[in-house]
Amino acid sequence: MPSLFRRKSADLVEESVTPVTTDEESSARPRGYTPSKKELGQTTPKRPAAGRRPAAPARALTKEEAREQRRAARAEAAAEFRREGGPRDRGPERLLARNVVDSRRTVGTWFFGGALIVLVGSNQAMPPQVRLVSNLLWGALALGVLIDSVLIARKIKKLVRERFPKSTEKLGSLYFYAIMRSITFRKMRAPAPRVDIGDKV
Repeated sequence: MPSLFRRKSADLVEESVTPVTTDEESSARPRGYTPSKKELGQTTPKRPAAGRRPAAPARALTKEEAREQRRAARAEAAAEFRREGGPRDRGPERLLARNVVDSRRTVGTWFFGGALIVLVGSNQAMPPQVRLVSNLLWGALALGVLIDSVLIARKIKKLVRERFPKSTEKLGSLYFYAIMRSITFRKMRAPAPRVDIGDKV
């Protein structure tokens, strides 16, 4: 007959602490499960709102402020376009074409100024000598732009084949891109020139 005095103290503790949960709950819960506050009937007290400062409502912008914001946004977008350009300016081949144009003086930068002079000088009210000079100037500008465009295209073709032999960029599109830049005033070019006149590309 086993004696009560020989039972270990750990056995007595296990018998005295008997879980109250049902068999289904015990089997459903994993070992080491900690019941939530909701299961224990406890709730987390909310912080008192008496000491809080209510958030100030957003102030509506006046017409002048809204107009100023739009003007600032447009100026920022224009400055960014001036620095980085648009989607058509992306790619190393396009950068190379821009550098080829920006590193030299181009006849095209005088094209629009000359065209204005020709437009004024070709007026029928002008003397025949003025009209003749205007026509000669127009022809010289057109020939200069043509020769300059051919030289730019040849240099771009050579550099692209040397530096980007696996390029998929169409050379015709690249030539047109460079020529249109060459007839634009240097200060109005976008993206802004990264090289100075005379720099080696």
